[in-house]
Amino acid sequence: MDGVTGIILAGGRGRRMGGVDKGLQPLNGRPMVAWAIERLAPQVDEILLNANQNAEAYARFGHRVVPDSLGGFAGPLAGLHTGLQAASQPLVVTVPCDSPFLALDLVGRLKSSLNEKDLAVAKTGDQPHPVFALVRRSVLPHLEAFLAGGGRKIDAWYATLAVIEVPFDDQPEAFRNINTLDELSAAAAPPQSNSRL
Repeated sequence: MDGVTGIILAGGRGRRMGGVDKGLQPLNGRPMVAWAIERLAPQVDEILLNANQNAEAYARFGHRVVPDSLGGFAGPLAGLHTGLQAASQPLVVTVPCDSPFLALDLVGRLKSSLNEKDLAVAKTGDQPHPVFALVRRSVLPHLEAFLAGGGRKIDAWYATLAVIEVPFDDQPEAFRNINTLDELSAAAAPPQSNSRL
């Protein structure tokens, strides 16, 4: 079976959270990125942290930190681009650092649905979640061409590929992301019993 590199996207500016580094904001006493690492690590062969600031703080979590190779905080597609360049495995899964309730079977379900497609993306109801996606490393040249042409929107890019959308209607909370300080204070931590599975 093909191995999987996990990329936790922590490269944004956190504008809706007042310009703070979202992944390092505490949720129940632990940085949000720590919850994401704990839930993703058992599902992948390696983890990369895509961060454009506070690299030393992220490095303390024990995983390689890779900044965008594109300048200007170009969004999640830039993080995926960097991750595809740095990954050691043939498949790459992306998750955002501000989604601490990550599904514990995310990678397995995306992988089992990928088949001959380029990309498998999670969805709940009619809503796809393009930053929760499993991608073949072989799409890197295609992505580089899209970025070179000025493309930045992740859903516009994956619309040009062979994509399967994988339903997670049984776990809508897994795709809840925390964008503001109010949402952060209102959020409950993932249950300890599940986070160790």
